[in-house]
Amino acid sequence: MTRSHRGTVSVVTGTPALLTDHYELTMVQAARQSGTADRRSVFELFPRRLPEGRRYGVVAGVGRALDAIESFRFDAAAIASLEGVVDPDMLDWLASYRFTGDVWGYAEGEAYFPHSPLLMVEGTFAEAVLLETVLLSIYNHDSAIASAASRMTLAAGERPCIEMGSRRTHEEAAVAAARAAYVAGFDATSNLAARQRYGVPSAGTAAHSFTLLHDDEADAFRAQVQTLGVGTTLLVDTYDVGEAVRLAVEVAGTGLGAVRLDSGDLGLVAREVRAQLDELGATQTRIVVTSDLDEHAIAALAAAPVDAYGVGTQLVTGSGHPTCGFVYKLVAREGSDGELVSVAKRSKDKVSVGGRKYALRRRSPAGTAQAEVVGIGDQPADDGNDRNLLVPLVRAGEAVGRATLEEARARHRASLDELPRAVTMMSAGEPVIPTVFER
Repeated sequence: MTRSHRGTVSVVTGTPALLTDHYELTMVQAARQSGTADRRSVFELFPRRLPEGRRYGVVAGVGRALDAIESFRFDAAAIASLEGVVDPDMLDWLASYRFTGDVWGYAEGEAYFPHSPLLMVEGTFAEAVLLETVLLSIYNHDSAIASAASRMTLAAGERPCIEMGSRRTHEEAAVAAARAAYVAGFDATSNLAARQRYGVPSAGTAAHSFTLLHDDEADAFRAQVQTLGVGTTLLVDTYDVGEAVRLAVEVAGTGLGAVRLDSGDLGLVAREVRAQLDELGATQTRIVVTSDLDEHAIAALAAAPVDAYGVGTQLVTGSGHPTCGFVYKLVAREGSDGELVSVAKRSKDKVSVGGRKYALRRRSPAGTAQAEVVGIGDQPADDGNDRNLLVPLVRAGEAVGRATLEEARARHRASLDELPRAVTMMSAGEPVIPTVFER
């Protein structure tokens, strides 16, 4: 939803082209007037650092970014909303805008480190700069969620994690968060839009309100079991946990699928419930825990008889780091001789490294990652130990690097398996491998 410059007319537009900042358009207008808008340019999307204490990050949002690039069009409603923002000549140019350049980047699910060149976008200045805001929005959000989700799934080990944070964030961010969490190893989501759009498996049974609706807990359990079967998950902490577990097994039998705990000292209560379930003969009934979990809480429950985790608020807010701090900087542009010239920002504390980059994961002979190698210019010949990290994503404006979510999940697992064992540590620390610049 956007407004005209008069602030009175609401205009609905389905294009991502207005998911951008005002100054992107005014820059292009001025560059067109100076004759520099069509200079061949290379932009780089990268992190200057990891969030404090994090040992690695995870790339997510690549598929959504490719969708945004391909559909980045200024339709009639968008053009109408920009009257007064830029001049009529610029509006005519925007009406015919198409990104026709090339993009290379890290594949979805890949681990990243400080200064990893996650995207290299090459095209005219005008074409490439307009993508800045939407690409940063997608990558900063989705990678923050995936990075948090990855730590949570590492802490959970073989126990599955369910994403259930939709009500704790913006409704559209919730869908993207469910997708990013799935890339990083979560098994399911509560969000049905994520199921419909991306095929993320969904799960869910009942909340406390369902129990409170009925005259007593047994009636609520009977209704749920009759509707969803004995394999369902019954929420047992609305009133008294011990009594609820007894009723749950009485109603569903010893084949009850699972019980869910959503409050209290989860480790202690889980042990008590496990003992009670076993005593009642429900030895295969699983225990699912929820309640403001993060990677540290999950790690603390490693020795508890817990079978699955439901994670909400901490996941969709990046577990304390809701953005990755990625930036999108011009690193090369066409010179007077037609060749690319390296350029870079030099301001204090925000130094960039100019030039079109290559990126390699340097590995030991045993296959363990030793360094993130970022170089300028032509990539060196493969020595057998360096894994190339940049893959083609867009060629001449057409997406060529799409991957399924299952492929991204597999890549994430393989990327983490390659890293040193320190990657599993939940305590704050330095990146598990250093970033090395080669020139």
